[in-house]
Amino acid sequence: MSSITAFTLDPKTYFNHPPAPAKIGVFCVALNNYWPQFPGLRDELLRHHATFCEKLRAFGVEIVDAGMADSSQRAFVMGDELRNAGVDLLICNLVTYSTSANALPVIQRCGKPTILTAMQPDAALDYANANTYMQLVNDNVTSLPEIACAMLRSNLKPADMIVGTLHDDQRAMDRLSEWCRVARCLHILSKARIGLMGHVYEGMLDMNSDPTMFDAKFGMHVEHIEMDDLQQCVDAISDDAVEAQLSLIHELFDFPKPGSDPLAGEVDPDELRWCARVSLGMEKLIADFELDGLSYYYRGLDGNAMERLGCSLIIGCSLLTGRGIPVAGELDIKNCVAMLIMDRLGAGGSFAELHPVDFDGDFVLVGHDGPHHIGIAQGKPVLRGLSVLHGKRGRGPSVEFAICNGPITLLGLTQTHDGRFKFVVAEGQSLPGMIPATGNTNTRGKFAPDVRTFLEKWSLEGPTHHFALGIGHQANVIAKLADVLGIECVTVTP
Repeated sequence: MSSITAFTLDPKTYFNHPPAPAKIGVFCVALNNYWPQFPGLRDELLRHHATFCEKLRAFGVEIVDAGMADSSQRAFVMGDELRNAGVDLLICNLVTYSTSANALPVIQRCGKPTILTAMQPDAALDYANANTYMQLVNDNVTSLPEIACAMLRSNLKPADMIVGTLHDDQRAMDRLSEWCRVARCLHILSKARIGLMGHVYEGMLDMNSDPTMFDAKFGMHVEHIEMDDLQQCVDAISDDAVEAQLSLIHELFDFPKPGSDPLAGEVDPDELRWCARVSLGMEKLIADFELDGLSYYYRGLDGNAMERLGCSLIIGCSLLTGRGIPVAGELDIKNCVAMLIMDRLGAGGSFAELHPVDFDGDFVLVGHDGPHHIGIAQGKPVLRGLSVLHGKRGRGPSVEFAICNGPITLLGLTQTHDGRFKFVVAEGQSLPGMIPATGNTNTRGKFAPDVRTFLEKWSLEGPTHHFALGIGHQANVIAKLADVLGIECVTVTP
């Protein structure tokens, strides 16, 4: 496998993956009545529109520029063109005054969340020399209320409205950047294939979910997979591939001496070799079923083959998660989707839950056993050999690290009493400091206004006990995503 044999660089490069794709449709609106009156105006407005599109391309997304809708007839044609192009998001760029009839058909027929932008080329008119032509070049906001009104009367809510200048406007660029990140999420959510392998951890009532609802709400497909499928993949791995994978694992992880936990010792070489084979089997499983994510859990029984397989997934699933294919334990498909969203936002998205509170330091440990997003680890991750996987059967190597110090965001995807999806979000800080040497991830999470209030407000919103832990403050962009998806979103931190 090329991802294994070609690994010769800094271990951190193994987890580098290009930004997720997104396709954004863009069109500008104007009024064709102006063209015979003001020669050169149309060409100048198109130049400004081209500049706007280039600024969007700088964010690394694919731009489908449909050009100018300056009549209702052109608007109908353009809407069909953009729908057929399969864009994830639509931007209506107001370059001068336009009747709303030149915009609404495009928005209706394209059928995607639409942002209205009014990016004025001049920060202010040169009042001493101003003329009607100059005014029309800078009339970007004039039809903003009219187009918004037409959308709302058509039961189409604008996803956002961005007013600013075409040049040197960081506020506007930041807003557009966030929408490009939203488009990346919309792209993957509408096309994702998420695997379900095994069953929910018995008694975790918050984990239970109807897979069809994920197909219905997001447009993705949930693929049901057997543990036998994985076993078949593992059996197909060659010994030479296992040796290469072992070399990779030794470069990616530290193998420290045991710490204070008697259950967390050194990694047994034979168990590591088996886990290396299983990790390659996981790679093959993901490829065979063309999966973008996986939720798994299987209890096994008395050392049988399924127990041995089920307890040996942590390394392989962590390698996958770190490369943008999230794997969620305990069959938490909701958290798998939350992890997928966080990864496509460029924030990582590690599998986590609440651990003990440090009341003296006013922080809570957040982490979990099982797979994690190694791409956002603080330093080199550690492997410890666990004689007991607490709450689960079996034994074997487990991954331990804290995520990068600095701003962090928790994203919980839960469901309400009527089955509707809901985002629960919190922003905080990952603090430096020791974590327990237990073979689990743990991060010192500090949240405003204080740890007690945060934990109360978080839990009262009814999240699942798992969440996606990512880097950076992402609440604003998650709220935008939730709005266009029609999902309730609550941020519990100030």
